[in-house]
Amino acid sequence: MRTFLLSFLLLSYLLSPAQSAEKKPNIILFSIDDLNDWTGCLGGHPQAKTPNIDRLAAQGTLFANAHCQSPVCNPSRASLMTGRHPHTSGVYFLGPDLKKAPALQDLDTLPERFAKHGYDTLAAGKLFHTGDKRFFQEYGGSMGGFGPRPKKKISQPHGHPLWDWGAFPERDEDMPDHKIAHWAIEKLKAMPEDLEKPFFMGVGFYRPHVPMYAPKKWFDLFPLDEIQLPEVKANDREDLSEYAIALTNENHVSPEHSWVKSAGQWEHAVQSYLASVAFADHCLGLVLDAVEASPHKDNTILVLFSDHGFHLGEKQRWAKRTIWEDGDRVPLIVAAPGFEEGQRSNKPAQLLDIFPTLLDLTGLPKDETQEGNSLVPLLKNPGAEWPHVSLSSFGKGNYAVRSEHYRYICYLDGSEEFYDHREDPNEWTNLAGREDLAQVIDNHRKHLPTEEAEVLPASSTGHKAYKAASRFVAP
Repeated sequence: MRTFLLSFLLLSYLLSPAQSAEKKPNIILFSIDDLNDWTGCLGGHPQAKTPNIDRLAAQGTLFANAHCQSPVCNPSRASLMTGRHPHTSGVYFLGPDLKKAPALQDLDTLPERFAKHGYDTLAAGKLFHTGDKRFFQEYGGSMGGFGPRPKKKISQPHGHPLWDWGAFPERDEDMPDHKIAHWAIEKLKAMPEDLEKPFFMGVGFYRPHVPMYAPKKWFDLFPLDEIQLPEVKANDREDLSEYAIALTNENHVSPEHSWVKSAGQWEHAVQSYLASVAFADHCLGLVLDAVEASPHKDNTILVLFSDHGFHLGEKQRWAKRTIWEDGDRVPLIVAAPGFEEGQRSNKPAQLLDIFPTLLDLTGLPKDETQEGNSLVPLLKNPGAEWPHVSLSSFGKGNYAVRSEHYRYICYLDGSEEFYDHREDPNEWTNLAGREDLAQVIDNHRKHLPTEEAEVLPASSTGHKAYKAASRFVAP
């Protein structure tokens, strides 16, 4: 009888919540808003200073050929958080909210799925486009979001209230991202060594999203007279259709490249972006330090992503909303216990892959309805055979297919672009008409969707640009 009792007590201990928590890794999901490839580890700009992003990449696997599913905040984050492409949900642009999309209403979002499987979910800042409080069990707040803002704009006197750049405010402590970082630090400090349940924490930073403000000390890292501008080819868009030019250049809230140049603001805007990136990187580093000091550091998965890329004059464009490389490419890093550190994979990856990857890493049930792919095979072998591509869209009928070496774009008017990134990383030479590449191009066409959801109604900038460009499509 005593032997049976001892065996029963031992079994009960092994199956206790604390023991279960040890078997399930914790997760911290870092989001950096509007961050393109201007990081040290991706080499998008030679002056970028991102020691903490680079440090995280050295701890895990850097997916150096990663791309968003839409170059706009709302559809990109809705896709990541539900495991569905925009052409499945109909959420192609800034509106509507994901919960207003019939195809998404009954789905678990990423944190909700983990909550259903026993995780404590908590977040602060921007992980979803809006309404994060709905999706996490505990939400610390936006901490001021895109603020604070001066009474008068600094650099761009006209246009959208958020479109501005310059040194403001005086102290790091006044910035929302600094507050978000310290919220995460305090939460990590408060985590008991013996967790009853594993945790899923979201840390969403707002910079470098406009307004590109940061305290002056971050600007001092990038002297204005030493700023290196992006490479721009004057006739870059001459081989594009009228539809493609209109889609990417009309009815947007960002300033026109011609104004930025004529106003003498190009160097200042690039400086502001670099400063904002450096500040966001600093805030990330504060949280990484707290992770290192935590008793849970060896049992926590760290994932970092940005929601889309960003133009700073490339192709005479500013901001997002293009399915070229500059609007589409994003940082994506996964550092998970038990995998090699300092790895780099050049296989095409998608933000859509984050959800199935985390299910795989934590041993949760696979969801066959999701449209992304687990990246675990590439965590095991970054150069493994990988039959997948990245697929991005900007409105129904406009798609980019990114493979390991190529980018193929097809627009609603039937026009195409094709770029070989081994020889043309700036996407200056459209090879779509090359007969010797016909088979390669056709292989990329095969990844275009055969079924497309209609664009859900809203009045966002993307909707307006999409509608305006439609005049170049034959009825």
